[in-house]
Amino acid sequence: MISHHRYLSSQKWNAFISSMPFNLPTEVIGYSVLKQPIYAHSLGNGPIKVLIWSQMHGNESTTTRALLDVFDFLFQPSGKRLLEALTLMIVPQLNPDGADAYTRQNANGVDLNRDALDLTQPESFALEALFKRFIPNFCFNLHGQRSIFSAGKNGKPATLSFLSPAANQERGITDARTKAMQLIACIHKSLQEYIPGQIGRYDDTFNPNCVGDRFTSLGVPTVLYESGHHGLDYDRNFTKEVTVKAIISGLQSIASRDYLKQSIDDYNLIPQNSEDYVDLIIQNIEIRSEGHVYKNQELAIQYTEKKVGDEVHFIPICVDFAEKIDCLAHQVLTADEVFHEPYVDYTRGRTIEIS
Repeated sequence: MISHHRYLSSQKWNAFISSMPFNLPTEVIGYSVLKQPIYAHSLGNGPIKVLIWSQMHGNESTTTRALLDVFDFLFQPSGKRLLEALTLMIVPQLNPDGADAYTRQNANGVDLNRDALDLTQPESFALEALFKRFIPNFCFNLHGQRSIFSAGKNGKPATLSFLSPAANQERGITDARTKAMQLIACIHKSLQEYIPGQIGRYDDTFNPNCVGDRFTSLGVPTVLYESGHHGLDYDRNFTKEVTVKAIISGLQSIASRDYLKQSIDDYNLIPQNSEDYVDLIIQNIEIRSEGHVYKNQELAIQYTEKKVGDEVHFIPICVDFAEKIDCLAHQVLTADEVFHEPYVDYTRGRTIEIS
């Protein structure tokens, strides 16, 4: 399986921005490890300031792609009215080196979302300096999540997930957390007609090294967005569309103050994420493993992503087998539909070919 859309290099993103029919106000807020500029775009002149950043993990491109449509919306009449209430500062690719390499980490092998306190990396320092200079009233921290998550135990795939990060080890409900929870509840309500039962809530264990936790601890309501999976949409095109709706909904709720109509209880009713999915289950297969033969088995497959040129290839990995696999799958096939011969020599974590 190959995706032509998941790979979004800095060069490809810059080409998209250059081709837009309007000029985005642009500044350089810093430089990456490999000396690439990190761009930010300021829009609006309203009193409420919202800081948005995406792709701090270079292999999480769905939310960055969604920002193209958000920019387009903001230059329409309804978007321009929104910008009378808001001032936005948007950083589409905080980690351009990771985006080019299609890696979670930056060029030094550091996860930028674990560098909020130490600020050892130039990308981390650039975001911190922007935060201090811009002094936002709200933050949107945009990410992508793996296909393993369900919205609640054995629920539907989590196409979107949200989190109001904790501000301290006690996970207390501070004023900033309350506002973020209310805002997430408002976004959740607005998306039910598009993805009913497909929105999850992340665990809120406090980690002071995570950017969202740090900014919340500083008193700024911060919403973590996670763009997830839907059906067999490994290009994440459907997910991108609902992510656009979620970002715009969040901005509209801030501008109108509609989020204040929601409660903490509304947020807590969102089901917590559970790791219940594999990508594929192959049924009625014969497994040969360590000298033993197991008939009529189910084989669980998880895809791992690998950049090949300007594409992302999804490599199937055997992760488990049993007479009945105790997990859900995005696709279920029989051995005859997958293999020329209805058996596979099995080793845990073995890469296989699926034609």
